[in-house]
Amino acid sequence: MASVQFVAKKRNETGSAAASRLRRAGRIPAVIYGHNETVSLDLDEKEFVSGIKGLTESTIVTVEFDGTVHEAFVKSAQRNITTGKILHVDFYEIQGGKILRTKVSIRTYGNPVGVREGGVLETPLHEIEVECMPKDLPPRIEVDISGLKANQAIHAGDLPLGEGVKLISSPDKVVALVKFARQDKTSRAEAAEPEVAASGDKPKEEKK
Repeated sequence: MASVQFVAKKRNETGSAAASRLRRAGRIPAVIYGHNETVSLDLDEKEFVSGIKGLTESTIVTVEFDGTVHEAFVKSAQRNITTGKILHVDFYEIQGGKILRTKVSIRTYGNPVGVREGGVLETPLHEIEVECMPKDLPPRIEVDISGLKANQAIHAGDLPLGEGVKLISSPDKVVALVKFARQDKTSRAEAAEPEVAASGDKPKEEKK
């Protein structure tokens, strides 16, 4: 269940001038997209900045306003490219008790055996689509790749999703792979042989 909670206020004024006044007062303009309506809000800047540390797009948070609590995702937090300050936040409300389909990020950790033996690690897949009840949704999927040997791979179907979570993405998608590039033996042998004339003649002997 959601463990991060934000207390917001409804705002009636919209537009750039109103948003600027909010930011000067230490508030962040926000919107929560619900199932039946979209509500304009504002948040305490310090509380929000502190609360979003470590969150992912699939982390469920609660947003409280007008005495009601809403479960939602933080879909986006727009920042000033120069100062890094958050300018606007978009929440997407979810319906508790109904099956949810969304994407969950993948975090790999560990130093694979194959890499220590000279292989190269590739991690082409960074998120998967799943289906579950909101209470069962993991904020991210942690994958230990330390046992991965050369020319071995971990696929989406191998991931530990947890009880009640159904994989929607193809189970054959590669999450992590260690490639072990070896120089072709034939190429090495050819490089070591003396050059022979194209006509097939034997190499001429040097005169003493």
